Amino acid sequence: MEGQDEHTSGATAQPHDHADIYGEDGVVRASFLAHVGAAIADRDTLALKEDVGSLHQSELGDLLEALLPEQRRALVDLMGSDFDFSSLTEVDEAIRLDIVDNLPNAQIAQAVQELDSDDAVYILEDLDQEDQDEILAQLPFTERIRLRRSLDYPEESAGRRMQTEFVAVPPFWTVGQTIDYMRDDKNLPDRFSQIFVIDPTFKLLGALDLDQILRSKRSVKIEDVMHETRHAIPASMDQEEAAHEFEQYDLLSAAVVDENERLVGVLTIDDVVDVIQQEAEEDLLRMGGVGDEELSDSVLTASRSRVPWLLVNLFTAFLAASVIGLFDHTIERIVALAVLMPIVAGMGGNAGSQTMTVTVRALATRDLDIYNAGRIIRREMGVGFINGIIFAVLIGIVAATWFQDPNLGGIIAAAMVINMFVAALAGILIPLLLDRFGADPAVASAVFVTTVTDVVGFFAFLGLATWWFGVT
Repeated sequence: MEGQDEHTSGATAQPHDHADIYGEDGVVRASFLAHVGAAIADRDTLALKEDVGSLHQSELGDLLEALLPEQRRALVDLMGSDFDFSSLTEVDEAIRLDIVDNLPNAQIAQAVQELDSDDAVYILEDLDQEDQDEILAQLPFTERIRLRRSLDYPEESAGRRMQTEFVAVPPFWTVGQTIDYMRDDKNLPDRFSQIFVIDPTFKLLGALDLDQILRSKRSVKIEDVMHETRHAIPASMDQEEAAHEFEQYDLLSAAVVDENERLVGVLTIDDVVDVIQQEAEEDLLRMGGVGDEELSDSVLTASRSRVPWLLVNLFTAFLAASVIGLFDHTIERIVALAVLMPIVAGMGGNAGSQTMTVTVRALATRDLDIYNAGRIIRREMGVGFINGIIFAVLIGIVAATWFQDPNLGGIIAAAMVINMFVAALAGILIPLLLDRFGADPAVASAVFVTTVTDVVGFFAFLGLATWWFGVT
């Protein structure tokens, strides 16, 4: 989130050096944490304002996450109006709600007025509707309307992440008029890199960067130096799609427009970096079947987020077990099969996970599409076959030596080639099919890929053994 590079509270607050706060491992120093904890215990407001008041919002966020729940609540209470509320955009949702729920709505309303609109929305969107309405009712009319409009957009959309403070001028103004306007108007945002050009209905006409203003003479009209905004972001666009626009076109900021092409806000690169990190974390968590779990979640919350996919895994485990049950007579005759068959399934599962991870990430970044899917599928099939041959030779030699049976070594080698090939195929086709039918491949791919590799691995190994040894 965008924020002050140095947030100071009072005349005594001095900026801290990074090394004073963080150790070499990038974690908040235990000595700094103990010092702040002691000040909280002593209710030493002056010491807290000196130690905490000058922290950057991200540093304060790290400190809040490191403190115990009762300590962080006491810290916010003791800091009062000197507490930097923008730091709440840097902490887990559970911590943010824990802090906000313990504050009166009047204090939150006062703090929200001092934040950039995108930070204010980030804090307000997780509150109950009743609390939202009460807080918004205490804000000035213009600010209330802006925040309400942002909150009305879907979650994880560009409209939720946009900043409603921007600089917009009509096309008939001169460069000189625009410069005077930026100097004199106290209601403009503190920092901006683009000026937007609008008509009387606020419809977006174009934009120009600050360097264009500085290089143009005062008498030049804005419409003569502006450029078309080819990358305006619809407010309803998913934030991940908006981040892709920034990545593809190397944008620093972009206009956000409503369904009538009217300018409603601006999306900046600092917000997009947060979105990219958030989406990457979500994809990683979903691939592990843990949903939107955060480290600050309670035991029960974490358990609830993991149980659904564990139940699905349990069902697929019974499916794999049923395949093993088909060959129980073979396993009874040749006990070595029970020792070796987890190797085939495990190697297939790992190979499938590798392909699946590459595929899901490529789908998320749009590097994999209909035009190159065929080539990538063929590549993964080739990788699966080559890796299958390599590990088939290794495990075949080990199994033959271990159990003094070349036939057993040959069987597990053949099963390894089959399962590694199928694993590579499943690792790319399953995410592609899920994406094709509108499902999130990051959520469901792992379960299906693991099921395929287990079933195929067990069936190939035990089926070949049954056929070769003639077990009935």
